[in-house]
Amino acid sequence: MLESFGQEALISMIMSLFFIGLSFWALQAIRFEKLLRKNQMARARLLYLLLATTIGSTVSNFFLDYFIWSRQLPLLLP
Repeated sequence: MLESFGQEALISMIMSLFFIGLSFWALQAIRFEKLLRKNQMARARLLYLLLATTIGSTVSNFFLDYFIWSRQLPLLLP
């Protein structure tokens, strides 16, 4: 029982980091520098990081919820 909690925690951490990295990579296609004031590269990088974290954690939560729901489906049938 406790092993399954540990496995789910490990899967959650890996998926979160994966989707944060994936969203960071995808956000680099957008040029936020054009929208920001000049000489604000540190703020632009922080914006990239915050957006990537927000998008990545949201997508990760969706897939983790879907994974949990799919594991609970067999409990529907008696």
